[in-house]
Amino acid sequence: MNVRMDLSRRDFVERAILAATAALATGSMSQNSNAFEPAPARRVGPNDKLRVATIGVNGQGGGHLSEWLKLPDVEVVAICDCDPAAYKKVIGKFKDAKTQPAYVQDVRKLLEDKSIDAVSIATPNHWHALMSVWAMQAGKDVYIEKPCSHNVREGRVMTQWARKLGRICQMGVQSRSMTGMRSTLDFVKSGKIGKVSVAKAVCFRRRGSIGMVDTPASIPEGMDFDLWCGPAPKVVPIRKKLHYDWHWVSATGNGDLGNQNPHELDKARWGLGKQELPKRVLSIGGRLGYIDNGDVANSQVTFYEWDDALLISDVRGLDIKSSVTFGLKGVKPFDGASNLWYGTDGYVVAPNYTSGVAFDLDGNVIDQWSGGDYKAHFANFVKAIRSRNYKDLHLDIEDGHLSSALAHLGNVSWQLGKTTSVSDRPKSWSMHKHVAETLDSFEAYTKENNVDFSATKLSLGVELSIDPKTELSTNEAANKLFTRDYRKGFVLPEVS
Repeated sequence: MNVRMDLSRRDFVERAILAATAALATGSMSQNSNAFEPAPARRVGPNDKLRVATIGVNGQGGGHLSEWLKLPDVEVVAICDCDPAAYKKVIGKFKDAKTQPAYVQDVRKLLEDKSIDAVSIATPNHWHALMSVWAMQAGKDVYIEKPCSHNVREGRVMTQWARKLGRICQMGVQSRSMTGMRSTLDFVKSGKIGKVSVAKAVCFRRRGSIGMVDTPASIPEGMDFDLWCGPAPKVVPIRKKLHYDWHWVSATGNGDLGNQNPHELDKARWGLGKQELPKRVLSIGGRLGYIDNGDVANSQVTFYEWDDALLISDVRGLDIKSSVTFGLKGVKPFDGASNLWYGTDGYVVAPNYTSGVAFDLDGNVIDQWSGGDYKAHFANFVKAIRSRNYKDLHLDIEDGHLSSALAHLGNVSWQLGKTTSVSDRPKSWSMHKHVAETLDSFEAYTKENNVDFSATKLSLGVELSIDPKTELSTNEAANKLFTRDYRKGFVLPEVS
């Protein structure tokens, strides 16, 4: 994928368009820019049902529909997907509903409906930012799946639009609203395990190969492929299937660092109390153990450093064949998605989205918490819509941006890297004991899976120096990867 930094030209064009059209405030699509002209939101009264549409229902969006149906003050009035088969797959959820949601194939037509109050978006990642901005411009509040963005710049632009337009925009990391997780993080930040300056975001999840073919994917009958591509190049991908496997191709997805691990990165950053991007980032990994049409890492360790804190992301997409506890007493072996926070007087482990356990340094349990369900995060979004106060959100878009950007920074570091040996250690980082033990464990993992590094390369990324204020790197090649080339008609509007 070719990307370039072209912010000045895009700024000029988008600002000129917005200045010329904002006064109209019709909520309709501009014929010149394919950007929505900002429109006021419909005021939802305390007794009014919130009218919601879900966009992208071939995967996680189906879960959105299930959660909306559990909320009595919400009505799903429309389902939007460029593939009609996706709508047919989920419409059965409404067999007992009083009314059936309308089907709209084109998101631009959907957003022109002024009666819709909010949208939830679960499309492929490359669509997240643009669709969210269009929706906010069209007067809708937005619930957006993780990662909220496809690259670093997009999340900041989303935040700027939300503030400018007074929209409510929440990222879908459901653990933010789980009672057990909220209690866990309250404890992490309470000082009861001393100063917490190290956190780990763990994603041990077997991901199978998507296969290796030399022919384009089959396009489902009736699907609008132009809309599926959206901001990405209009090129039929070379792989077995179009749907879902977009996660493992950089033009549309972000690998598991940007798929599963935004959940864990968000909790890790939350526990460290960091409200800005780190100053240093380094990633090491590769698409290890199989050769296929994917071009993102399936196994990847990334280090993030602030002046007084370290966050380690550990993603492993092959089998976990031996117990991994990172030397912590009393802790069960890690598997699946987990988090841990190290304090000077103890540590806390969250083995899932809903629970946590605190230990002293001898491995004795100090306290533990559990509880919560997915519905709570959607209910929190509805609460904030009614209050019109984004501070009521458990995961406002700015927090969503910061957590998503961590994944993007790791991927940029890795993309700019060079082939290395699994036994090599980045000297300026490996002096830290938590970095060293993570790299040792990662090396053992590759050996247990008999990874052939002559066939699947391991890359050591470029160390990125980041200015948290500008959210740019001192590395210009990296800055070019902090954004993307947007296809004509699908350009992300910048805030004037």
